[in-house]
Amino acid sequence: MTESPRFAGIVLAGGSARRLSGVDKPELRVGGISLLGRAVEALSGADPVVVCGPQRPGYDTVVWTCEAVAGAGPVAALAAGLEAVDADIVVLLAADLPGIRRSTVDRLRSTVVSADGAVLVDAAGERQWLVSAWHTAALREAMPERPENASLRRTLGGLRIAEVPAEPGESDDIDTPEDLEKHR
Repeated sequence: MTESPRFAGIVLAGGSARRLSGVDKPELRVGGISLLGRAVEALSGADPVVVCGPQRPGYDTVVWTCEAVAGAGPVAALAAGLEAVDADIVVLLAADLPGIRRSTVDRLRSTVVSADGAVLVDAAGERQWLVSAWHTAALREAMPERPENASLRRTLGGLRIAEVPAEPGESDDIDTPEDLEKHR
């Protein structure tokens, strides 16, 4: 039996949630658990789970970090998260995914073996960059020298990517009050 490569998780939990009146979106509860809690649970077995964003109470098992320039975007947050990672594979998740689950992470991890990264693809055929798994070395190589305000799609889009079809609800995110209501 071949042992799976060791993996780490990085959860991007910053952002301003402008369309949700600035609430702390990762702390919104769906089905009795916070969105951040869902992401951390989906990453069960990751070592470590790194959360990029303001530190919140109740997440004693995670490593906290923030981008060097607050509000500098997902590439800057990912770069900060990578500094805390010493694993072969990194699973990257947003902290606003009500349908994320361990099986999603497992499918991404099993698919990344044949490429630089594996990205969840929604029903419309769109790549969901913040639901993905990557070889850590490929991620580090792709990071721009100045990650502030860089495009995640441009940063990672040139890598060899395997697409993983989303199961119903897996790629949903919560950006608006209507999105939240749909998942309550």
